[in-house]
Formats: sequence, C-alpha cells, structure tokens
Amino acid sequence: MMPNVVRGDRMAGLMTYLVGPGRSNEHEEPHLVAGDGPLMTWFDEAELGRDSALAIARHLDRPKEMYGTEVNGGHVWHASLSLRAEEGQLTDEKWREIAEEFVREMGFDDHEGTKAPCRWVAVRHGVSTNGNDHIHIAVNLVREDGTKAAIHNDYHRAQQIARALEQKHGLQELESAQKERATRGYDPAEREAQARSRARARHERERTKSDAQMPAWDALPGTDRQAKIAAELRTDQPRYLLALRVRGAATASQDEGEFVRRMRRNGLLVRPRFADGRTDVVTGYSVAARPSYGERPIWYGGGQLGRDLALPRLRAEWPDTPTGASDAAKEWEAAYRGRRAVSPGRETQEIDPDMWAQRSQQLTETVNRLREVPMEDRETWARVARQSAGVLAAWSTATETEPGELALASESLSRSAQTYRHSERASKVDMQALGGTAMLVASAARGGQGLTAQLAMMRQMMRLTQAVHEVVKQDGQTRYAEHIANDTRFRIETIRDQLKTAVANTSPATADAPATTTTAERDLSHLDPAARRAAEHLRLNQPRPGEQLRSPVPEPLQPPRVHQPDADRGVSR
Repeated sequence: MMPNVVRGDRMAGLMTYLVGPGRSNEHEEPHLVAGDGPLMTWFDEAELGRDSALAIARHLDRPKEMYGTEVNGGHVWHASLSLRAEEGQLTDEKWREIAEEFVREMGFDDHEGTKAPCRWVAVRHGVSTNGNDHIHIAVNLVREDGTKAAIHNDYHRAQQIARALEQKHGLQELESAQKERATRGYDPAEREAQARSRARARHERERTKSDAQMPAWDALPGTDRQAKIAAELRTDQPRYLLALRVRGAATASQDEGEFVRRMRRNGLLVRPRFADGRTDVVTGYSVAARPSYGERPIWYGGGQLGRDLALPRLRAEWPDTPTGASDAAKEWEAAYRGRRAVSPGRETQEIDPDMWAQRSQQLTETVNRLREVPMEDRETWARVARQSAGVLAAWSTATETEPGELALASESLSRSAQTYRHSERASKVDMQALGGTAMLVASAARGGQGLTAQLAMMRQMMRLTQAVHEVVKQDGQTRYAEHIANDTRFRIETIRDQLKTAVANTSPATADAPATTTTAERDLSHLDPAARRAAEHLRLNQPRPGEQLRSPVPEPLQPPRVHQPDADRGVSR
C-alpha cells in the first residue's frame, strides 16, 4: 500500500476535486467511507456532489476559522492510500477500518482523551487510471481547541504505518521497502508543472514565428491550454532523461573530473554545490537539460535523479588520488562559470578498434568471477546492478536518438542499485571492466566499429541481467524478478538480435550461410508452462557452437546428507 502525502490550504478545492470527474474522468460514485464522529453522523454513504463537498469542507475548516491558527505549509493534510491493481478492490468496511487506524497512528485522534482531536474525512471514488483501488484522507491540522497537530517526519511515519497495515490486513507488502531500496517516484503535480512550462514556451515560440495572429498563452481558452499541456504530459519526463545521461557518464568515467566533462559533452548544464564559504570543496551537484528557446532549465540534484547518483556514492566508485579532488574542483568551477574544460581526457580520444576485443574479454572474465560472490552479499550485487545499468545507459546515450530498448533496460536494472544506505565496504569484484565497457560503448556512435565485439559484450550483459534476476529472486523479491525476466531481458534480447542482423549484413560469409532456427525464433506457445520456462532459459543461455555458458551466480550450497541407519543395520540394530 502506497501512501502519498501532500499539504495545502484550500480544503474546499480539495473536496470539490475529490467529488469531481478527475483529470481523466476516472472518478466514479464518490462517497464517504470514514471520518470524524460528527461528520459521519450528518452524512451517509450516498454519492457526494459539489454542495455536499463544500458542506464537508466548511465542517472541516471550522476550527481553523474560529481560532485563526496559522500552520506553516497549509492546514490541509492530504494523503492517498493506494493498492496495486493486481490486489483487486477492498470493501468500504475494510477501507474504513484502514483509514481509522491510519489516522490514529498518525496522531490525529484524541490520544485516548489527552488531546483535542482533528477533524478528518476519507473519500473513495473508484479506481485510478492505472486500476489502483485507493482512498483519499483529508485532515485539518488545527485541532478542536485551536492547537496544531504534530506533523514532524510525517512522510516517513506514513510509510512506516502503511507497512504495518499491510501486515495486519494481509495486503501485499512492498518489496522495495522490505529490501531497503526505492526509486524516486513522479509526483503528478511535478509532471503537470513541467508540462505546463513546456507547453507555454512552445506556444509562445510558435506565436512569435507565425505570420498569423495568435493569442498569448494567458488569452487562450482553458480547454486549449489543457490540450497543449496534455500533449506535453505524453512526452518523456526530464528527470528520467537526465538520470539516463548522468548514470552513463558516471559509469564511463574513471574519476570525478572526467565525470563532469562527460556530463557537459552529453549536453547537460552542470552546477556544483560548494561548501559554505568555499569554492574549492564540492559537496553536491545539480544538472539540467539545455532548454529550448523561451523555456527555463529544470534543475535536479544528483540524489533526486537516483539514490545511487548522489555525489558521495559516486565518489566511492572512483579511486582516491592526491590530486583528484583539486582537479575535479577545477572542472566543477569551469562548469559553474561556463568555461571550457580544464583538462580534457579520455572522453575526447579516438577509440582503437582493438579495444573492443580486449574489453569484451575483460568483461567476460569479470562476469565469470561473479560466481565467487555469494547471493547474500547485497552490497556487491547492488554495485553490479548499478554498473550494468550504467553500461546500458552509456550505450543508449551514444546510439539511440530517442530513449529506446537500451534506455528502458538500464532504468529497470538501476532499481536494484537504489538502496537506502550507502555502503563503505570495498567491493569483492573489480568493477573496472564494467567501467571500461561503459567508456567504450559511450563512443560506439563514433566510427561504427566492433559490431562483433559489441555482440559479444551484449551476450555478457545478458548474463549479468540473468545474474541480477536470480539474486533478486532468491532474495524474495518476486515481483521485481518477474519484471526483470519479462521486460528487461526481452529488451536486451531485442538489441542482441539487432546486432546479430548488423553483423550478418556486414559479413558476406555469414550473409550467404543457410538460415537456422534458433531457440529465440521458435514458437513456444504450444508448450506447457514448465517446458516454456525451460525453453526461455535455454534461449537466454544459448551458447555458440562448441561453447558452454554457465550462470555467473554461485550455486547455493546444499547441506551434507547424513546417513540414518536402518533399524536392522548399524549400531541401533
């Protein structure tokens, strides 16, 4: 169950939205499922309209209006509790029980008679556009006696309470919270604000270039503005694209200075965050995509893009040298001032075609060494996932004009690297081969060389994906393991098949060879589920002629079998 908490100061606006049609006409039969005592006495479970919504808002706002208590950030506390679509729908009685327990655990009740309670309501209006059953809880943070409810650390407390309610009511528990990992979600308000900014800039740009007279953005009818905003909502979000480029640059870089230069070469605006009173000590960074004419850049911190992209975590992957910090500070300063790079390095050099075969061999050796890493070593496997996602991200940045299969596969693998805590332990596997691979594929668009070696590298990336899948599955993250198996692996296989076609087209001997049907090309729909899974496994591990592939994941150890003597044998006879 996912709680989403927001704050505001317009109770009437919130209530009219909850009983209205919604952004996509998804609101159906809005009605109350729970609330404070007086409210539930006056209102029943009938469908709510605008008049009843305004009456409920007046009831909730009365303590605030009577005492005039001001609450920083707004007195309206709004939380939505949402289930996965696969869980189905709960009854109104079950939602009422969950809402009352949630409000009580958040401390908005009377604390067993020791405090004045808050006024609150829980509204249900059908499933979301994604099929998620959910309710909305609105609370007035001004209590009945004019005091303010404590909301310190309310986001974290809401998450903890949701985890407890999952266990109590037998709901699906959030895997990422159990395994202490989480990706940054997209707030609908964030997406709409970005889409509105892009739509306004695009309209004004078209208006200045058009010979015909066009009204300004503020003079457009509301329906026209919403249509333009909706069109922008269907495009990729800036944060997703920025995370892809930053992750690829980080993995391809061998030090912090090169990281700064690669981000700038990828077309990003880079802004360091200096320590107080210093210009030579960088504690963090922000990036933004270069805006189009009339738009403003949208800045995101490294930690906002992904937990593994915060600067302290990235620095743990780079070697600590005597001059590394000072050299990096110069590159940060140049980026901040808009100057040229101070010391251009590997990112500007031409790639020797022989490096493809060398890196492919190194990557193969690294993947084979993963057999020595136990499945219980989450820290090492998180690093493997992060570096693998970085290789795919660098490959995508270099070869895909628009985010495609490589980008989506990178985003999926990066979820395993989004851990809550930063590990200080040294990795048990040398990640330099993955970093070197990322550096190499980052230049794949220049020269077009090494298709055969790229194909070999993609096979090793498939083995890495299989390794992450098996570790995640053994760790009990069933849903995420299914996502890797059904989505990420499929995308990597698509790229592998494209590389096979490219190699065949560039090799006359291969092009004239008779076509053979591989496991990946056979129709498996007639097989039973067990046989289909076996065939899929063979497709993922399909070796070259005369070659035997082995999974890089170490096989789990089995306890030794102890022979139990029969009754008529041994000492017990």
